[in-house]
Amino acid sequence: MATTTPRLPTLFEALIPILSMLILLGLGYAFFDLPPEPLMVISTVIAGLVTIRLGYRYDDILKAIADKIAKTMPALLILISVGLLIGTWISGGTIPMLIYYGLKVIDPKFLYVTALVLTSVVSICTGTSWGSAGTVGVAFMGVAIGLDANLAATAGAVVAGAYFGDKLSPLSDTTNIAAAATKVNLYEHIFHLLYTTLPSFLLAAAVYIIYGLNIEVTEVATPEKVANMLTGLESIYQFNLLLLVPVVIILWGSITKKPTIPVMLVSALIAMFNAVFIQHFQFADVMNSALNGFNVSMIHNDAIQVSADLSRLLNRGGMNSMMGTLLICFCALSFAGALSVGGSLNVILEKLLTMVKSTASLIVTTIACGLTMIGVTCNGQISILIPGEMLRKAYIERGLHPKNLGRTVEDSATIIEPILPWTAAGAYMAGTLGVATLSYLPWAILCWSGIFFATLWGLTGFGIAKLSEQEKNELLNTL
Repeated sequence: MATTTPRLPTLFEALIPILSMLILLGLGYAFFDLPPEPLMVISTVIAGLVTIRLGYRYDDILKAIADKIAKTMPALLILISVGLLIGTWISGGTIPMLIYYGLKVIDPKFLYVTALVLTSVVSICTGTSWGSAGTVGVAFMGVAIGLDANLAATAGAVVAGAYFGDKLSPLSDTTNIAAAATKVNLYEHIFHLLYTTLPSFLLAAAVYIIYGLNIEVTEVATPEKVANMLTGLESIYQFNLLLLVPVVIILWGSITKKPTIPVMLVSALIAMFNAVFIQHFQFADVMNSALNGFNVSMIHNDAIQVSADLSRLLNRGGMNSMMGTLLICFCALSFAGALSVGGSLNVILEKLLTMVKSTASLIVTTIACGLTMIGVTCNGQISILIPGEMLRKAYIERGLHPKNLGRTVEDSATIIEPILPWTAAGAYMAGTLGVATLSYLPWAILCWSGIFFATLWGLTGFGIAKLSEQEKNELLNTL
């Protein structure tokens, strides 16, 4: 145990843990496909060794890590509630109903914008970009092939819609993590995202509409893949307006700013009621869907044949589905806690922020951090948590609300991930949709235009939330 008087690190000492993490994740995770959690643990050990070298005790490190986790625990509980919500909404028929009626509105004349809108809806409802792209998105690729349409444009629209929905969904893990990292109310974070995400969405929609109206497409019947999904949903579920009540509860809670977890629990309970009394699933299966997620094996009717695509869409959710995300969060928070003890973050930030003279330059600095993290670590959760932890104090000291930070980190990490070929998201989208990442990149307009809107709002001050002096002091006291 160190017994010397603690001291501040030099810039080199402060950078050792950060550089170690970037190297470990950049090489281990991105190039050798090693799991990120052990790599984060190793990074935490390195940060701890540097901290001990500065004169701090092991107990100081443990206390800092515990404090970080304790402050983030409400958001982590929301993540668990999200898993519960997804599982019960699927068994109750809420998510399937929204997907069913969404698929029915496909119009060949507006293929690209329809792909954008419907994958957005599915992604918002399910909270998963990968799930919506791998199911409804694949269906749209089938439509595009049948119409002899531009496959790269279709894939770009699917990816853009999937990540628009993921970014704005209260069920999304990255959205919850961004709110947790910046310590902002979940729904307040989501509403603030609209300043950059909605213009990007409208820009993408305008491009898809103009492009679609100026090319010839072949009129064909509803593709077999879509028809099979519609038939399967009809055979499994009974659709009526009561299935929308869980959605209405969530919307009401967000508008009235009610506590997030109780609202989610009420919504899940209503969905479970629908699952038992409207969909006639067994109570034990409904409870299991809340814990482990819905599975088509819960359909005890041999006459119903469920396609592989529909199974992939419906088999998800449950509280256990969030355990992997929670583990990533715990590892990243442990690293941030070990890093914070010796003041390494403050040393790095003081050096970094000497170049920051305005709100615009702070926004650009945040974008650079987000792009660097996602480009090197290839992990969306870590790319949100670390910049969120590092830069929150800088925003508050400049009188800027932390929700500006959460929005900018998402603009430069969450929706950038699927357009980088070397990330897991980029590889997944390319493999699932059958179009190379660099081919659909120009068409995934929403994924890269958010950076430009974030920078523009930083320069003009539009959409930049400020803190009153009292709010600023209150937040600084909590650091």
